[in-house]
Amino acid sequence: MIVKVRIQTEDFDVNEECARLADGKNNIGAIVTFTGLCRDEEGRLSALELEHYPGMAEAKILEIVEQAESRWPLQGVTVIHRVGRIKPGANIVLVVTASSHRRAAFEAAEFLMDFLKTSAPFWKKEHPADAGLADANTATETRWVSAQDADDEATKRWQVKE
Repeated sequence: MIVKVRIQTEDFDVNEECARLADGKNNIGAIVTFTGLCRDEEGRLSALELEHYPGMAEAKILEIVEQAESRWPLQGVTVIHRVGRIKPGANIVLVVTASSHRRAAFEAAEFLMDFLKTSAPFWKKEHPADAGLADANTATETRWVSAQDADDEATKRWQVKE
């Protein structure tokens, strides 16, 4: 299986990453992509700043990919996660899964995203749209984003029942 994991500040090209994963592999019947974008939170956000724990983040993502590989017949996986300051509308994360069959590719992509959200060591800081206002007394402060209970709940569906 081909696995590519990258953490980078630069943007990525979804089509290029899909082509790279499928290149020369004739048994791939499905490629599923998930692209996470930065939201503006209804105009309240000017940017999202992402930080990670270098080395540990890549290792954890590889561990999650290995778990997916043990559950589904995958032929390739690409995970790209951006760090740094990201503007609304810009790409944050890309998950690409390739398999002979669509169900495996879809389920593996969902599994990877659920566990990336809860297990990979990334931290997000919101930069509000009004942070650059001249009157510092009315500007909203930047804030770290807390983990979401809904994300933890999403991972429970992947637990193997014995």
